[in-house]
Order: sequence, then structure tokens, then C-alpha cells
Amino acid sequence: MGVGVGVSAQRYSVLSKVDMSAVRWTKGFWAERFEVCRDSMLPHLWKIYTDAGISHAFENFRIAAGLDTGSHSGPPFHDGDFYKLLEGMAATYAVTKDQRLDSLMDLAIAVIVKCQRPDGYIHTPTIIAERNHPGKNAAFEDRLNFETYNMGHLMTAGCVHYRATGKRTLLDAAIKAANYLAAFYKRSSPELARNAICPSHYMGIVELYRTTGDTAYLKLAENLINIRGLVSSGTDDNQDRIPFREQYTAMGHAVRANYLYAGVADVVAETGDKSLRKNLDSIWRDVTEHKMYITGGCGALYDGVSPDAVSYSPPDIQEVHQAYGRAYQLPNATAHNETCANIGNVLWNWRMLLLTGKAQYADVMEETLYNSVLSGVNLDGGRWFYTNPLRASRDFPYTLRWSGGREEYIRLSNCCPPNLARTIAEVSDYAYSVNEKGIWVNLYGGNRLETSEVGIGQVTDYPRSGKVRLVLHRTSGKEFSMMLRIPGWCHGAGVRVNGKSFAAGLEGVGMPRSAGSGRWVMWSSLVCRCRRYW
Repeated sequence: MGVGVGVSAQRYSVLSKVDMSAVRWTKGFWAERFEVCRDSMLPHLWKIYTDAGISHAFENFRIAAGLDTGSHSGPPFHDGDFYKLLEGMAATYAVTKDQRLDSLMDLAIAVIVKCQRPDGYIHTPTIIAERNHPGKNAAFEDRLNFETYNMGHLMTAGCVHYRATGKRTLLDAAIKAANYLAAFYKRSSPELARNAICPSHYMGIVELYRTTGDTAYLKLAENLINIRGLVSSGTDDNQDRIPFREQYTAMGHAVRANYLYAGVADVVAETGDKSLRKNLDSIWRDVTEHKMYITGGCGALYDGVSPDAVSYSPPDIQEVHQAYGRAYQLPNATAHNETCANIGNVLWNWRMLLLTGKAQYADVMEETLYNSVLSGVNLDGGRWFYTNPLRASRDFPYTLRWSGGREEYIRLSNCCPPNLARTIAEVSDYAYSVNEKGIWVNLYGGNRLETSEVGIGQVTDYPRSGKVRLVLHRTSGKEFSMMLRIPGWCHGAGVRVNGKSFAAGLEGVGMPRSAGSGRWVMWSSLVCRCRRYW
């Protein structure tokens, strides 16, 4: 049960991923969502991002590559939006082997590679400015310019593209960008070296380590966490007012926060750092017990004042936006709950599940996927939400910044649609995990799992029905166990094997977030070729 071509197992994790494309949705809820992603979301986003009359996401790369002239247009994180789209396309290609997707990715990657500087730096706002004003070098002039955020998504997309296609084109660009960052941090001033807005690059750098085996990337990720919070102008909004190792509650911009927590979890999985694990455990309890909506949504506040970094001198008051607030500060009508923040919650809990093997993290992951991630797109896959409030009305006595219905293109900030598309394309990766005990069933949905040692079919209309049937089609002849997650909301669940009731023991889950936390039922010593039911 290997974990994929060119991917190392997390050294300190209880569970490992299955191979990319090992799981294919067959019928039911997630098969339907995957089809909408494949047939509507990805084509819709490709059309928008490659039409310069609507969005400059791809046009910015063309200008930076010298294939066109003009100025940068759009938010500074537009590059990252396009990398997320490529990741979603690559994840879909891994399953479908659609040659059109492969050709479109090749087309885009050729332009991206052409615009990358020889030293590995890549950020179209800066590169275009340098083209239009020779001699100007604006790299990292603004610590809030999303350079490392964009590069982080390039790294993740490069790794996924490599695993899906076997091609190194985007991976090599990602490696060059990571090497640039490593060199930059060594030679730059301490203040510049601590740039880390919305740190997708923590996840991206660790993913590069797993893909290439180069320990320099893991050391880089460790160092970035260690120096985080040492900036002189740090804020709670960006989680860098104090060092991360001193943070035990969730604070600030919820997208940035959840990306940070997911990246730290990646580092813990590879290093076993117990002090960082202590931070994550404490912050996770704070989020799930005090600051997360019943939908799994995160980031209750549109705007506000940091509850911790305030003073009686108005110029020193720190503002926060799209942020975690105080405990239980969870308004319904004005809930922000950006789709990207909720996706970050999934990314974080997936990593905590692998790290610990505790079902409580799969519970939160599932809760969020169904209720505050999928809410970000309509059923047809062409209109999107930026925010996900729990209540809406046309009769509010005030105007919210993000009000009204879903939009085809969120011009001010279209980061959520490609993030959502790549997430749906990759949900199958979360369905199972493995370790020396056997197969862990994390999510339910009609699918087929094929590893080198076992073939399993899952037949269910979940979540419309609670009945799940698992059929073993093939085994290697070795004994193994299956761990089936019983969701925390589920009471009175039962297991039948070949039609007969099966008295199974429940695995403990450690720190439950509530009395209803999920748990595992272990179905052990299987060498069978027969049907199994749950």
C-alpha cells in the first residue's frame, strides 16, 4: 500500500495517504460533484482566466513572459489563483487521463516557465514592473504582496502535476522558486526574511520535500516557522505579532490562520516536533470548541479590532478582517466564513487526521466539506460565493461588503473558486488512508479503491442514506484490518459481516471535541474474498 510515485510517507504520522488516483468515485454524491467539477467548474474557470477581457490571471503571465505588452491587472494573488486551477486540472487528469486537460496544462506551463526569472523568482506584478521599468527590482518590497503565497501554490501544483502526468515542467519551476526563497532568506535582512502573508508556502515547501526527498526544503520550512513572529510590525491579523510557538489560541485572518496551521502540521508530521504539536492541539480545541460554526465555517468577523493586540492609544489599535474573533463570537447574519478559510479548515484537519489517526479530525473535515465548502458553489458549478453566512436577508438595515447571491466571477477577489475546484477534484484523496494495521475508511461515498494489496468497492447513497456496503474484490492473501469511521453524530451504528452482526471494539479517539466525537470500529484479521457490510 504505497503512498504514491515520488512521495515519501510522513515519518511521524500514524496514517499515510493512498496513491494518487487510487480512489475513483463511481456513483452517488461525490461522483456527481466530481462530474460537475470536471465538466463545469474547471472549463468555466479556464475560460474566465484565459480571457483577458474578463480576467488577467493568465494574461499577466503572458505579459511577464514578453509574449504581450501591458501592465499587471488584478489582485497580487492572481498568480496563485491560476496555480490552484492547474492543480485542480492535474488532479482531475490523474483520474480521467483526459488528453485535452493535459494539452491545456502544457500550454499554460510553457508560458509560466518562460516568465520565471533565471534566479527562480516568479511573481507577475513584480516581473511586469521590471519589464516596464528596466533596472527596477521590486521583489519583496511589500511584505503583504503575496509573493510567497503565490510561490507556495506553485509548489503544490508542481508536485500534483508531476504525480499526475510524470512531467517535470511545473515541478522544476517550483523547485527553482523554492531554491530562490532559500537563498533569499539567507542573504536578506531579518525583516524581509520574515515575509509570510497567507503562508501556503509552508505546505508547498514540505510537499516539495516529500516529492524530491531533498531535506533542505524541510529545514527551510522549519526555519520559516521559527522566525515567524519576529517582525517589528507583526499583527494578529497575520498571526505574526508574537512567535508561533507562543500561540495557543486562533487569531486573525482565518484563511491565513488555517493555512498556517496546516503548514505547521506538515512540519510536525516530518519532524515530530512536540512543542509545535502542543500549539496545534491547543489552537484546534480553541477553534472547534469556541470559534467554529456548526457548518465548519471559520472567520466570523468581517472587520474589527484584535481582541489581544489593542491599547488605549488609537494609532496603535490593530485591526483584523475576515477573522477569528473572541470565543463564541459567532454571528449568523454577518458571518464571513470565506470559502478559502473553510477549505483551509479541511486542509488542516486532513493533516491532523494523518498525524494522529484520530477520528475527530475526520469528523470536522467531513462537516466542513458538506456544509461550508460545497456551499461556495452552485449545483451547476458556474456561480460562486466568497462568504458563507448562516442567514441572509434582503432586508438588512445595512450593506455588507459581500452581499447578494453567487457570482460567475468575483472580480475583487476570485481566490475561492479555483480553491474550491481543486478541493472537489481531490476529495477522493481523503477517502482512505493506510498504515501497518490496514485500511482506514475516512469518508463515505460510492467509490473503488485499488492499491497493490487490496481492491475495495464502496456502495452507498451516503449522505442521503446511512447504509454503506463494502465489498472486497481482491486481496494479496495477507491479513489486514479495516478501520471504519463512525461519525460523531451517528448513534446506534452497527456492522454486519456477510449478513451477520459483527461485535466490534471501538478505538479510542483521545481528546474528544465533544461527547459526540467520531470513533473507529476495527474490523480485523481479514484475508477474505467475500462481501463485507457495514
